[in-house]
Amino acid sequence: MIAKKICLVGDFGVGKTSLVRRFVQHQFSEQYLSTIGVTISRKSVMILSPDEKQESQTVQLLIWDIEGKTQFQKISPHYLKSAQGVIIVADLSRQDTIANIPLHIDLACSINPKNLTLSIVVNKIDLVEEQLPTLLLQQLQIPNQFPTIPIYHTSAKTGQNVEIMFYELAQSMIKETQKNR
Repeated sequence: MIAKKICLVGDFGVGKTSLVRRFVQHQFSEQYLSTIGVTISRKSVMILSPDEKQESQTVQLLIWDIEGKTQFQKISPHYLKSAQGVIIVADLSRQDTIANIPLHIDLACSINPKNLTLSIVVNKIDLVEEQLPTLLLQQLQIPNQFPTIPIYHTSAKTGQNVEIMFYELAQSMIKETQKNR
């Protein structure tokens, strides 16, 4: 079994913990609990091999839910070390969290400059109109700034796109590992 470290980063209150809880435990809670430091969860997933000659493989995802941008921000760079995947999470109902996406990408890439797979997640889409996520991202030029990073519109509350986002990140990390062999 292959193990891959994934870190979720983003501003305070964007739904990182809720996304992890939805993915790992298939649960959602309206009760807000702030993460202090880091919480680590595990989930094994079956990934289809990008090479048809090989069989599917089980990947154990070690998911690090890192506290949001607070007075403890200096701690998070240590948690990002050796991550193979980073999910940058923003809250669609708070435009400032979307504007901070480039800062989180820069931090992740400065700590892990090689072999890092990134995803951008705009969470809480259940709170807004359907077209708003795309309009906000375009307005802030996020797709143009980072054209190779996939962007997902998720809802931890309804589960929309949560599973697919984690599975596609795992698949991309496996491809990256095989490419660098």
